[in-house]
Amino acid sequence: MTDGKSILYLTLEREWFDDIVRGVKNEEYRGLKDYWKTRLEGRTYDVVRFRNGYAADAPEMDVEFLGVDKRHDCYAIRLGKILSLKRWRG
Repeated sequence: MTDGKSILYLTLEREWFDDIVRGVKNEEYRGLKDYWKTRLEGRTYDVVRFRNGYAADAPEMDVEFLGVDKRHDCYAIRLGKILSLKRWRG
């Protein structure tokens, strides 16, 4: 599905993962820290791969990456359509 595509890997708590699946949340936020600066500023991705936890069987989804906005207090990762969804038990 993501052959040759650039993927941003992020882990989410269940509440936020569910909200993205249900179409309620279309942005994901990260703090203005050096770690996120190096991963987000000046970089482009094709897909954001979200996982709900670290277990081998954790729910996972790929979402279209639409870009990043730097705001006064955070990075806002803009999300498009869900491309794939695995092991989610809504």
